Amino acid sequence: MTEYSLPLLGFAAYSGTGKTTLLSKLIPLLKTKGYRIGVIKHTHHNIDIDKPGKDSFVLRESGASQIVIASRNRTATIIEQPLEREEPLLSDALKNLQPELLDFVLVEGFKHANLQKIELHREALGKPYLFPDDSNIIAIAVDHDIDEKTSPTRLDLNKPQQIVEFIEDIILKGTSK
Repeated sequence: MTEYSLPLLGFAAYSGTGKTTLLSKLIPLLKTKGYRIGVIKHTHHNIDIDKPGKDSFVLRESGASQIVIASRNRTATIIEQPLEREEPLLSDALKNLQPELLDFVLVEGFKHANLQKIELHREALGKPYLFPDDSNIIAIAVDHDIDEKTSPTRLDLNKPQQIVEFIEDIILKGTSK
């Protein structure tokens, strides 16, 4: 398992399944319970949080390898990576968090990382399940019936409160069902 000072829980699925949509429903529910949540998201796309004309953009374009933009409301870090670099590792992304300000971390993507995960699966997409080949999948959130004898714990993809309860029971309290 990926070593980190806080509990980690991954959400793994094929593109278009609704990982971000689900997390955007889970996070407010968890926040109302008082949890401080970190999120790490993997993407295969080139990302740019900077905008042309902004000072930080100008500084990055001039050759700065790392930039921290800090205000009283928000801090953003931009780290330029070498063009020949492989896909990032979860352990590299975790180094950018401040664990002392968090209770746990939700990880979107990084589906091959060695951490406990909830798989999301929508029958309409026609994609295969991940859980038979990934022993780190501890639950599967679906929008259809599945054979519960051969699958991990089944969660209803359309019932975020049920998934929050699972997160609390399994990840945060360390109990098992």
